[in-house]
Amino acid sequence: MLTARRHQKHRLLSLIFATFLLPLPSPVSYAAEVLGWVENVRLSPGNIIISAKIDTGADTSSLHCDCQPPYEHDGKQRIRFSTTDLHGKRLDFDKAIVRTTKIKRHAGDSQTRVVVRMGICIGTQFAETDVSLVDRSGFNYSMLIGRNILAGRFVVDPSRQHVSKPDCAINIQ
Repeated sequence: MLTARRHQKHRLLSLIFATFLLPLPSPVSYAAEVLGWVENVRLSPGNIIISAKIDTGADTSSLHCDCQPPYEHDGKQRIRFSTTDLHGKRLDFDKAIVRTTKIKRHAGDSQTRVVVRMGICIGTQFAETDVSLVDRSGFNYSMLIGRNILAGRFVVDPSRQHVSKPDCAINIQ
């Protein structure tokens, strides 16, 4: 009986030791850029710079907008909206609606939002990605950057802010 327990304990310790020797897979490359919890980003189209909160808890990025009701053009749903840059300059957009999404909020209720496709430059990286539109006038930052942009490209240092400047190699308009 004692030998069986000792053998079982030995197998368990061997298994635990072996797991520490295995290489751990990492979805983030070693070339990932470091971001702080707040960064300036450049939007495309429009080429405007806005302040964004980096939120690893959010699936999808969101952008403040003064939105008009969706409308149909050539059989497709579209939306007109505007947002402002860091200096208060207003820019108007007219974008195709990619989809709608239901967002769970902290208060427990959910909100349906329109999603459009936008180009975003963060640091030296550019991504075309889905962005939900919402009135963020009650928040400090016009944009929230979610995991749909961050994953595999960036690591976030929550003790820092404004670590990078939007400087993408491609010419965004």
